[in-house]
Amino acid sequence: MTGIRLTAPAPGWAIEADVVVVGSGVAGLTTALRCAAAGLATVVVTKARLDDGSTRWAQGGIAAALGEGDTPEQHLDDTLVAGAGLCDETAVRALVTEGPDAVRRLIDTGAHFDTTDTGAIALTREGGHHRRRIAHAGGDATGAEISRALVGAVRSAALRTIENALVLDLLTDAEGRTEGVTLHVMGEGQHDGVGAVRAPAVVLATGGMGQVFSATTNPPVSTGDGVALALRAGAEVSDLEFVQFHPTVLFLGADSEGQQPLVSEAVRGEGAHLVDASGTRFMLGTHELAELAPRDIVAKAITRQMHLQGTEHMYLDARHFGAEMWEQRFPTILAACRAHGIDPVTEPIPVAPAAHYASGGVRTDLSGRTTVPGLYACGEVACTGVHGANRLASNSLLEGLVFAERIAADITGAPGAGGAGETPRAGRVQEAGAAGTATVPLLTAESRTTIQRIMTRGAGVIRSAASLATAAEELEALRRAAAEEDGPKDAVPGVEAWEATNLLLVSRVLVAAAREREETRGCHWREDFPDRDDSAWLRHLVVRVTPDRQPVVRTTDGAAFPPVRAEDAAHPADTAPPTSLRNQPADAPEEP
Repeated sequence: MTGIRLTAPAPGWAIEADVVVVGSGVAGLTTALRCAAAGLATVVVTKARLDDGSTRWAQGGIAAALGEGDTPEQHLDDTLVAGAGLCDETAVRALVTEGPDAVRRLIDTGAHFDTTDTGAIALTREGGHHRRRIAHAGGDATGAEISRALVGAVRSAALRTIENALVLDLLTDAEGRTEGVTLHVMGEGQHDGVGAVRAPAVVLATGGMGQVFSATTNPPVSTGDGVALALRAGAEVSDLEFVQFHPTVLFLGADSEGQQPLVSEAVRGEGAHLVDASGTRFMLGTHELAELAPRDIVAKAITRQMHLQGTEHMYLDARHFGAEMWEQRFPTILAACRAHGIDPVTEPIPVAPAAHYASGGVRTDLSGRTTVPGLYACGEVACTGVHGANRLASNSLLEGLVFAERIAADITGAPGAGGAGETPRAGRVQEAGAAGTATVPLLTAESRTTIQRIMTRGAGVIRSAASLATAAEELEALRRAAAEEDGPKDAVPGVEAWEATNLLLVSRVLVAAAREREETRGCHWREDFPDRDDSAWLRHLVVRVTPDRQPVVRTTDGAAFPPVRAEDAAHPADTAPPTSLRNQPADAPEEP
């Protein structure tokens, strides 16, 4: 335990449960439905409305070996190639073998996927896939359909939900075991102010952290809250340096900030071409799959062309689709483009890479358990080992689905996970402000934009030792300023201050890992180390924060993850001193 908590009022109310699920995307709602079906008192906490998370923005679809001639083994091979040597093969095998039936259970829950004239599920291709295995809904509105079905099932099951609630910190007992969460419910919620949900099992399904960067496909709520909570609770995170930048995001201008419209990889899967201003296809000869190469390769190729030609974007040309195909297959994208003055039917779409997906996150085992007893993580907030250094297209929804079922199975079958009506152990919870805890000074709301610009400049698509060092220094300066007694007086507890503070912690940890990995691999592109280096870096970076809020990085012995459970292996701190930010001796002062 770190004993670190956000500066916040003490909980003014509390409710009891067996399981609290934080997040309402495919991962969170699937977990909640399975736990509730097993008779556990389950509460869903979500930051906005039930259907406002990242899942609803997913366009392309969900990948699974559902088509004739396709097999889980072929899906596994494509996933391992995309992951650039750092996938956990056991985790990937679980994903691809359990995936098809998980999708069928999703259909049984009420999700309707597009079908062919014969009634079979219609499948398309996306980058990195050698077969058509992407199931989609509403043409390019897959996430919205999955969200609709799961939200409907949750409401039908009468699960208890708390909407418009920002999770703050983990509650733990004297032994460091999970006892619930504190949260702040905004005005429209069932409760007002800071409260607590007490439960012996907490599932983080809070989605991504794309708002770390100025331009992202992620919704405004994706501020890394789950990763920040886990770090403060003492959990380990891994692979945070592997941020996937989606190659084809609608370019709205060099100064555009916030959530940007995505142009799904499925558009390229249906035959769109990447071209420069002269109409030349630059992916030909770059990779055997050309425009359907894995995302990291396409994003780098676009960025390289932008640098070579001195331009701010490239183009995606799908004029040959014709109006009917655009209207039927990609109505969401067509509407988004036209809303910004671009008509894909008659002109190429200006595109550029933008932050899209965190391949890393809170480190878990195959049952979703983190290094903190009773704390689980699932979906984009987690690092299961499935994605390695680069997520394969449309594996994200599948990961959330498969590992949500695995978490529910572990909770419902685990001793001490609770049964219907069982209440958490009382009298031992460490409340905020209790002995042994320290509160984190808050940042002002305006710091959010400052952090995003620091990260975009220093830790974006292309990084270097110099750019990352500058980012680390600037982020540390923000932290120190907030900690000073005469620091910003308007940084008062509230959603905007808590979000900015979460973004700062996640950014500092991401930069710490990115500085350590001196190679180019998957999502991670170092211009000063342009080659992949398996001899030195076929391994993971695991990060935790110390009680004084400094990120400490260590490397694994190889591509396999160490166990997360104490009974399976001693905590790394018990066996060897961790490597600090810049490979200093364990007793040396840590750099900012």
